[in-house]
Amino acid sequence: MKTKIYKIDKNNIDDNKIKEAAAILKEGGLVAFPTETVYGLGANALDVDAANKIYKAKGRPSDNPLIVHIANVESLNELVAYLPEKGKKVIEAFWPGPLTLILNKSKNIPDNITGGLNTVAVRMPSHPIAIEVIKEAKIPIAAPSANTSGRPSPTNANHVIEDLEGKIDMIIDGGMVDIGLESTVIDFTSDIPLILRPGYITKEMIENVIGKIEIDKALLEEFAHSEAPRSPGMKYKHYAPKAPLNIIDGELDKVVCKINELLLDNEKKGLKVGIIATKQTKMYYNSGIVKVIGDRNHENEIAKHLFKTLREFDALGVDIILSESFNENYLGQAIMNRLLKASGYKIIKVN
Repeated sequence: MKTKIYKIDKNNIDDNKIKEAAAILKEGGLVAFPTETVYGLGANALDVDAANKIYKAKGRPSDNPLIVHIANVESLNELVAYLPEKGKKVIEAFWPGPLTLILNKSKNIPDNITGGLNTVAVRMPSHPIAIEVIKEAKIPIAAPSANTSGRPSPTNANHVIEDLEGKIDMIIDGGMVDIGLESTVIDFTSDIPLILRPGYITKEMIENVIGKIEIDKALLEEFAHSEAPRSPGMKYKHYAPKAPLNIIDGELDKVVCKINELLLDNEKKGLKVGIIATKQTKMYYNSGIVKVIGDRNHENEIAKHLFKTLREFDALGVDIILSESFNENYLGQAIMNRLLKASGYKIIKVN
């Protein structure tokens, strides 16, 4: 398959290219496009065959549900059976934006979109290119991350090209995304809303709008569950670089010492070592390939550069990656969630 690759400036959108992308989607094809979180791989969410193309292109397990993207709240009427009052409140507060709601689905949604579940995941992105594509297509768009399943999510078009060129119809290059982590996913099908995936919209932000919510205990456990996942990313290993990734957790000064110890041990074995560091710690590593992921005082920087950094280590051919751990409050919870999944829950605790 020949993949068309178009550059589009989000501040000066080319209507003709948007119309071409929308036409491909309406005809059952696949289009990758930027959202504010990561790049998504779009297909008609009401078309069984189109959705199957997503699973094939990504190599994605068919029981891993897809998020449906819409361009206006009214579109929910054909997708969900019921929207609870708390759901309405968070929509008013955070849409368009990086928040996905799990709701009981309507009969219009094919089972292969939801992994056979009776619920559907829906969000309204805020990225202008994503919104224009969905508006022009006039259909809801299923759009998981536009990468090979299990790999670090794509935060620029080059990542998409690396994984999916020749497998999909079009890639829209809209530059680097703003956030860099997938949306927060919250389940509204129980009495107390439940966060199934942390993201940029934090637990604290949501509780300020609707009161008490909970975090799924599965977020703290390893990915190998026997039951069907209720949200994208809950069951399978995600975001993994090619080299083994180890997270070093504890007080920061002890973490740095432990990483230097492991660095020396691995270099003695002739291994090329990658280190995920921050602006506060980079000067303490005298060897290895050190990548500065951001400033510890600005978690949004760390979130934005996480997947990009993992892919850079792939390109450099490192044999092992050692990462500092991060605060698990606020956005740090989402960062650690992605790192844990990327590492396969390989954590080294230091006291």
